[in-house]
Amino acid sequence: MAELYGRLSTPDGWPVTGATVTVMDATGVQRGRAASRADGGFAVAELAPGPHTVVVAAAGYEPSARAVSLAGDGVDLGRVELARAGGAVLPTPGLWRIDPQHSSIRATALHLGMSRIHGRLRRFSGDLWVADPFEASSVSVSIDAGSVDSDDPDRDSHLRTADFLDVETHPAIGYEGDGLTRVDATRWTVHGMLSLKGVKAPVDLHMTYGGTGPDLWGGTRAAFTATTEISRDEFAIDWNQSVLAGVLAVGRTLRIDLDVQAVLQEAPHA
Repeated sequence: MAELYGRLSTPDGWPVTGATVTVMDATGVQRGRAASRADGGFAVAELAPGPHTVVVAAAGYEPSARAVSLAGDGVDLGRVELARAGGAVLPTPGLWRIDPQHSSIRATALHLGMSRIHGRLRRFSGDLWVADPFEASSVSVSIDAGSVDSDDPDRDSHLRTADFLDVETHPAIGYEGDGLTRVDATRWTVHGMLSLKGVKAPVDLHMTYGGTGPDLWGGTRAAFTATTEISRDEFAIDWNQSVLAGVLAVGRTLRIDLDVQAVLQEAPHA
């Protein structure tokens, strides 16, 4: 007998808990059922080899169905994404201001080829101009390069020198996004230019829209997450030390993770 397993998640990676996973054979007869756990994982055991259909249903999400062929010990479906029901209601066109107290910019680098080190840029500001159509929207962000914080004062001092950010010469990091390409109901690619250490180069952000709603102070907020990767060498941040042959103290690629809340400032008059 075979087992079918996998993990359910939203498009931005959050687990979907309590979803029903039903497995039917080629004749449409139910052969197994399971509920997803707190981590989104599920497993349906004691299934006969052969073709089956897997149907996933969860409150607030569009149902999902796929055909699988079971053989041997089982099949790992990996990550199964569930789209939110009805798609996402896009933000109201107009000016939205980033709320730094409820937003974050994080950078991650590989250290010694083995593990990751993390840092944050703590001071930044920015505006989003939401357009209709949404694809014509734009964003402008300014970051205080000297606000880098990796929880190590000595390392932070080094990061501020010319070996890395050179904050004395280039105190600000800038990003100008102009135009988006839709991936699906909640995911978009933001096309823009990153200005870092005197170099300006194109950098796309892989953005997920989290939704819009009222806040506790009478305002309207929209939430977004975004990720990207940049090459340090492309932005003249090329300091390094070789620990062993082929192993560098700091990896050449930086992963950037953004969590953004923006507050509606003004909407265009009808």
